[in-house]
Amino acid sequence: MSTPAITQTITPVSHDLGAFTVRRVLPARERTMVGPFIFVDQFGPADLTGDGMNVRPHPHINLATVTWLFDGAIDHRDSIGSYATIRPGQVNLMTAGRGIVHSERSPKAELATRPGMSGMQTWLALPDGREEIDPAFEAVTDLPMVSDSGARAWVIMGSLWGATAPTTTYAATIYAEILLEAGGTIPLDADADERAVMLVSGDASVDGVALERYQLAVLAPGKAMRLSSQRGGRVMLLGGEAFATRRHVFWNFVSSHRERINQAKDDWRAGRFPTIPGDADEFIPLPDKPKTVSYP
Repeated sequence: MSTPAITQTITPVSHDLGAFTVRRVLPARERTMVGPFIFVDQFGPADLTGDGMNVRPHPHINLATVTWLFDGAIDHRDSIGSYATIRPGQVNLMTAGRGIVHSERSPKAELATRPGMSGMQTWLALPDGREEIDPAFEAVTDLPMVSDSGARAWVIMGSLWGATAPTTTYAATIYAEILLEAGGTIPLDADADERAVMLVSGDASVDGVALERYQLAVLAPGKAMRLSSQRGGRVMLLGGEAFATRRHVFWNFVSSHRERINQAKDDWRAGRFPTIPGDADEFIPLPDKPKTVSYP
């Protein structure tokens, strides 16, 4: 009997943030990670006419955040002095390492003409021995695009289909946005330890098995397969190296040690994290019961 292409499906938990909806598939009770990806959010589409998006300064440790937009723009500022406006076609990679603080806000001057917003935010756990590296930030626009039989794909991180993105990786990582035309198809590389896909819009199937919108479909390891669409669709592919050491999550903190997370909680309460130049007047307090937690 042949191995099924899809071994697990995870239905997102939706959070209504007022202006837009966030759909979170990782971490989940049934699965914490796919490769180094430990947090996967899809947000929008939304109309942010008015105040726009205003995510006040908040901290991270022992992870790297990856922001990718389908529509809209976000101003990023952080405590190492980085400032960048992310737009579609650009990936923002912020490495928290031993600790960083950042904010994410809509560019006020653009809200009247560009109020739309949709995209992905994911977190990558940093591997053993590199969790406490120095914080860093990069905005990458020269990403490779590949095409095959009515499909084209941005390679956001890692190497896929013979193309390699210049984005920094700390563990073996694959991350791509795939745009399928009606009748389009593209192979899904089988080299990664763990892989998953998410249908964001339209329709798509993996080896004839239809994908449900916003679900995370975990793919069989080592199995070659094809992604196809009847009417056209947008699909995110993610995965990479499987981690041997468990990661714990509390709020915006990820670590292989619970004690390190507790120290970060104490540091944030006590104001020991660095502040953001130009955005130091506000902050998000540490929650008692965060929406992102480790599961037993």
